[in-house]
Amino acid sequence: MRLLIVGGGSAGHVLPALPIIDAARRQGDEVIFVGTHTGLEESLVRDSGADFFAVSAGKLRRYWDWQNVTDLFRILGGMVQAYFLLGRVKPDVVFSKGGFVSFPVALAAWLRRIPVVAHESDITPGLANRLVIPFAATLCVSFAQTQVSSRRVRVVHTGTPLRAEILQGDPVRGRQLLALESGKPLLLVTGGSLGADALNGVVRGAISVLTERFDVLHVCGPGKLSDVEVPGYIQREYVSHGWGDMLAAADVVVSRAGANALFELIALRKLNLLVPLSARASRGDQLQNAAYAREQGFSAVLEEQDLTAESLVGALDALLNDGEQYRAALANFSRVDAAGAIAAEIARARKH
Repeated sequence: MRLLIVGGGSAGHVLPALPIIDAARRQGDEVIFVGTHTGLEESLVRDSGADFFAVSAGKLRRYWDWQNVTDLFRILGGMVQAYFLLGRVKPDVVFSKGGFVSFPVALAAWLRRIPVVAHESDITPGLANRLVIPFAATLCVSFAQTQVSSRRVRVVHTGTPLRAEILQGDPVRGRQLLALESGKPLLLVTGGSLGADALNGVVRGAISVLTERFDVLHVCGPGKLSDVEVPGYIQREYVSHGWGDMLAAADVVVSRAGANALFELIALRKLNLLVPLSARASRGDQLQNAAYAREQGFSAVLEEQDLTAESLVGALDALLNDGEQYRAALANFSRVDAAGAIAAEIARARKH
């Protein structure tokens, strides 16, 4: 089988596709990955064994911006490019992981009568996936609570695929990679693949207090390193090698509430404090993800409008005080073979 996977714009639309690539290649399938010209996609899939192609993609904003006009031409160009690309590589199935690059490819697949299987990470589908759904045969979802208005698409709860690197992380190796020798617990702070300016500033404002109790690994995002130098404070723009080991070594994690990061933390049963993006800075998906995790007892949550150096330290204190309660809830989480379930849906789509 020849499988074409499309996704991009952020690591969250690429990293969950890597286990799908691995599963497909293990069974002898040929895999092609389609992303954007300017995103992280090509670097993230470089070692996966998938052939990479890029098409134009434009962002569809929910507000007026002059770039909406220029992006419209990029979208139209992407549709034409995707149509001819699919005609050339002739995939049996298209798997769409999301991001705005997925829409022109899904539309081109529908025009060429190629079945599309899509995956939605968040509780509610984002705009890109809402555009893809009319062309999809199946929508795989991370959350059982996800509801879709379309009756045409088959909705299947599969969970989110997690990379083997995440599931097989070694905490000893992680501490060695970071050269940690103090014996303090490790606090890992991450704002996602693009970083989080507000979170970065608050962490640095509280770093003297935090390093009294923790070694702190701060993954701050590309171009966002600071000149703050405090013993026990380690900054990284982005971690490509050893992320699973470093995550395994972490005793406590402060993170944004993107669905992929959330599922990693829950699957690894990590004590975690979520700082979701506010509704002003997003469509509210992270607020929904964080609410779900808090209701299930998996995560503590600190809203961004309440985020200060003092509230961050206080929230971490409360999380550690209630640590046994959170660990008990996390222990009840059952990990599923999401990659296997999605692979089964891809095989089903090909037969139909």
